[in-house]
Amino acid sequence: MALDQSFVGRTYPPTEPYEVGREKIREFAEAVGDAHPAYTDAEAAKALGHPDVIAPPTFVFSVTFRAAGQVIADPQLGLDYSRVVHGDQKFAYSRPVRAGDRLSVTSSIEAIKSMAGNDILDIRGEVYDEAGEHVVTTWIKLVARAAEGA
Repeated sequence: MALDQSFVGRTYPPTEPYEVGREKIREFAEAVGDAHPAYTDAEAAKALGHPDVIAPPTFVFSVTFRAAGQVIADPQLGLDYSRVVHGDQKFAYSRPVRAGDRLSVTSSIEAIKSMAGNDILDIRGEVYDEAGEHVVTTWIKLVARAAEGA
């Protein structure tokens, strides 16, 4: 069954703040194999003009995907998450994510398409810090594969 097009434009409440820790940034940088010193060394980050260590660009996915969970779990939308694969990811930064940031995410359904029996869901996440400063906009594309024999 195709997802309901009337959900396009629906916005979900902002998440509770997620506090970005230095150790989480270090662990993430190590996990993705990025040894840039600005991710682990506060002095190196400061030399580049940042107040503390910064996160690799894809770090914010973990925060925004958690927020997208509100969309995914919306029973009215009817998304069968057992059939979902991650289709694409984009980021548009106003500034890097920094250690100490407290980030909140507001998720919106930007598009719903059906193609070859698959439902394609685009979720936009607007990420702001505690002071209300925009940090990054993310786009997650989820593909709900068609049921067998559909």
